[in-house]
Amino acid sequence: MPASAATQQKDLVNLGSAANFADEIREIASTLAIFEGFSDQESDVLCEYMECFGAATHTTILDEGDSGDFMLIVLTGAIDVVKAYGTNDHKIVAHVSPGGVVGEMSLIDGQHRFASCITTQPTDFAILTRSALNEILIDHPRLGNKFLLILLQLMTSRLRDATTRMLPTIVGTSV
Repeated sequence: MPASAATQQKDLVNLGSAANFADEIREIASTLAIFEGFSDQESDVLCEYMECFGAATHTTILDEGDSGDFMLIVLTGAIDVVKAYGTNDHKIVAHVSPGGVVGEMSLIDGQHRFASCITTQPTDFAILTRSALNEILIDHPRLGNKFLLILLQLMTSRLRDATTRMLPTIVGTSV
């Protein structure tokens, strides 16, 4: 689903191609692990495949359970990642600030969203769709592979962190 179609039902402002914000994105990206080792030129190329959006405070930009094939890179503002549990309970599982990435699991596996993402202040973000990632892999295979490896490192780091946080609960319930 194209980024614009994926976000039409939300109260979002389409800010246009990320290439228009390449300088700002490069500045944010220079401090992020996901863009570690990317040259300015590689960052600029990646921006050509993304679209930027803005959202007001308290806007749900990803809904748990929805289908999705794109990820977001937070450029400004902040997002809470909220996971439902039980009948009517929710828990904030992460706070994402500029430079953070959300939605990468659905980008990779095409499964339903694992959690909701709600802005806690006015937030701008870039969207990378699965089809755009496939185009990068065709047009710029080295850059695409580099991006996928970094994304894989991010996801394994999150898995390790989640396992470490869950370990006391798992050990406490073992027989």
